[in-house]
Amino acid sequence: MNHDLSSQPPAPSGDDESSADPARAAAPYARLTPECVLDALDSVLIPAGRRTDGRMLALNSYENRVYQVGVEDGPPVVAKFYRSERWSDEAILEEHAFVAELAAREIPAVPALALEGRTLHSYEGFRFSVFERRGGRAPDLDRSDTLEWIGRFIGRIHAVGALTPYRARPTLDIETFGYEPRAYLLEHGFVPADVRSAWEAAVNLALEGVEAAFERAGDVRNLRLHGDCHPSNVLWTDAGPHFVDFDDSRMGPAIQDLWLLLPGDREGASRALADLLAGYEDFAEFEPRELHLIEALRTLRLIHYSAWLARRWHDPAFPAAFPWFNTQRYWEERILELREQIGAMQEGPLWPV
Repeated sequence: MNHDLSSQPPAPSGDDESSADPARAAAPYARLTPECVLDALDSVLIPAGRRTDGRMLALNSYENRVYQVGVEDGPPVVAKFYRSERWSDEAILEEHAFVAELAAREIPAVPALALEGRTLHSYEGFRFSVFERRGGRAPDLDRSDTLEWIGRFIGRIHAVGALTPYRARPTLDIETFGYEPRAYLLEHGFVPADVRSAWEAAVNLALEGVEAAFERAGDVRNLRLHGDCHPSNVLWTDAGPHFVDFDDSRMGPAIQDLWLLLPGDREGASRALADLLAGYEDFAEFEPRELHLIEALRTLRLIHYSAWLARRWHDPAFPAAFPWFNTQRYWEERILELREQIGAMQEGPLWPV
């Protein structure tokens, strides 16, 4: 079974789901009933002269809870209810400010709506934000012109992202995306005893490869990123792409927002990278040394993804959605995956052609 990590969010770095309320920690959204969602929305829409109409559609999201909600005499809105204890209020507001900055510069990102003068709201202990509904379809990443168009906008995002750093949001680094997830999985007993030594050996060698790749890349610049720029977070319309779900936005190297858009085969990835960079470099300078990081970042995402699932396993939605996690077969496949990544990191950097 091959799980496509580009379509799943990485685990947030350093998140702590401990809570003074054990019941809420075990089922963080148990009290988020449809009535609660609608009442929460009305608490901020009614002062603005609008009201929900009772229609509600749950959208695909495991980290947070996201709903499309109908509004009387107007288009529907999208409401995001944030997972408790994941981000601080300051970190959420930093993301909102970044996306608003992009939108103000006519970069197609979807900012949180300011209602009652705020973009972050609270109701019955849940924090939430409201967004305009923006539709779209998956981009055709087999087309060179599509990739170049997306690359231009990522270049513009990064040009803005480089202006000021995040203060409350973390940096994508080896510690928080590699060593800390490895420790969590081992300390909490998620790796079965009969494959533990093989997995531990593979992950240790993989992290050595990651360290070596970062050393080869040298001192790369970190900037504010989308952070999870996989194809599902780029919606396409006749007017071009727009970018959604900056929930994983953080500091990191520019290549993080590019490699997730590449196909799996090396030849195709080289061609796609050339197309992306052809557009990207119209607006931002790309440091070629970052190409050493592509397979290293992929390796970190693999390790982090397993820890993300493990951290969320107490949420009833996760065993239902990911029944294959933590099975013998799952960990055997992860060992093979890590070994493949060790080889990929030794193969040398991917170059655009």
